[in-house]
Amino acid sequence: MTNVKKQIPLRLSTKLHEQIAAWAEDDFRSINGQIEYLLTQCVKQRKKDGKYTPENFDDKEEENV
Repeated sequence: MTNVKKQIPLRLSTKLHEQIAAWAEDDFRSINGQIEYLLTQCVKQRKKDGKYTPENFDDKEEENV
């Protein structure tokens, strides 16, 4: 099996994009690399504990920022 990456459109709020961009810069990654890293970590965690993120994830995130 080859490691072919699929391109997908992704819509992010300006605020979320800025936060991911800053985090990516801190970690010396591109924004795409950071998003891929974060998604990979989330999938690994889900496989580990079998839990989903809550439906209101975006709402909770806004409160904590």
